[in-house]
Amino acid sequence: MMSVLKASRLLRIFVVEDHPDTLQALCLYLKYVGHTVQSAGTKEEALKKIPQRHNDVLISDIGLPDGTGWDLIREIGDSRPQFAIAMSGYGTAADLERSTQAGFRHHLIKPVSLEKLAAVLDEAVMEMHER
Repeated sequence: MMSVLKASRLLRIFVVEDHPDTLQALCLYLKYVGHTVQSAGTKEEALKKIPQRHNDVLISDIGLPDGTGWDLIREIGDSRPQFAIAMSGYGTAADLERSTQAGFRHHLIKPVSLEKLAAVLDEAVMEMHER
């Protein structure tokens, strides 16, 4: 049985995901463990919302209906959260390298285990404490 870890420090997380069920499940999980969550289903919606929020973490799908997560992170520019996570079904070595080049700290391949996501978010928490 999997244990769900409660966040040791709350993060403000912005999620960009075009698949409604995946978006809902991810947001519910993140809220359940104690984080504050905002979301968008498209690149354009995210570009409108992200600069108005002060987020610690961005989690973005790569394949969006109106562009890519790689485009999104570049277009956000200075308004982007310091800690960005790509979460995608795209998982080749070239995809992972492209995510790194775009500015994502991690590239998680779907389906992502909650343990892996929690470990990456723990890293974000540790980094936020260092600031």
